[in-house]
Amino acid sequence: MLSEWELFLRLVLACILGGIIGYERQSRRKSAGLRTNVLVCLGSCLIMVMSIGLYQDVEGKTNADPARLAAQVVSGIGFLGAGAIMKEGLSVTGLTTAACLWVVAGVGLAVGAGFYSGALFSTALVFVTLGSLSRLDDWVDHEKNLALNIHTIDRPGQLMRISRCLEDLQLRVRGVKVKADEDEVDDSSGERCMYIDLEIFNKQSIKSIIIVDAVRQIDGVIRVDVG
Repeated sequence: MLSEWELFLRLVLACILGGIIGYERQSRRKSAGLRTNVLVCLGSCLIMVMSIGLYQDVEGKTNADPARLAAQVVSGIGFLGAGAIMKEGLSVTGLTTAACLWVVAGVGLAVGAGFYSGALFSTALVFVTLGSLSRLDDWVDHEKNLALNIHTIDRPGQLMRISRCLEDLQLRVRGVKVKADEDEVDDSSGERCMYIDLEIFNKQSIKSIIIVDAVRQIDGVIRVDVG
């Protein structure tokens, strides 16, 4: 069995490594931040230590598998991961956060098993990956990101018509925000209006004027501005 100091060391190290990864998520205002990652890593470490301890108690007496508890951590972390993935309008967010939680659970298991080098190297690689690649994505995609501010009549299916128009131009919608304006009414039709803010990835580098003209052709669209 582990000594109390060795157990304490593994639990504290799991908190530190989970906190390092969680700090990066917290700094980017993600749903699973510092506390969530620390708790996931700590819990995984504890379960791994307990799994090894239980096996040592029954070693030679039964065919117990010390990896069974650890395997349940890997599959069970999917509940947290599913909760972190959210669909906002036409875009999906939280995939990186969910993957991060899965990796943090692995780091906790590694620390609990005494595989310190693997846990340390993994934490460093995850931190570098989350930080540097995020900045690289922002730098690469900066010139191809486009913000559309659309003022349109509030009609059923209007957002889908706009989405289909953009898809025909091979544009990908990354984010959608819709704000209804119940106080504003279109003078010609008497219908209520709404504002739609779209974040678009313009992979083909299509000129803004072409996109604006295409959206303006949709029935009910009043004004289109490019941010």
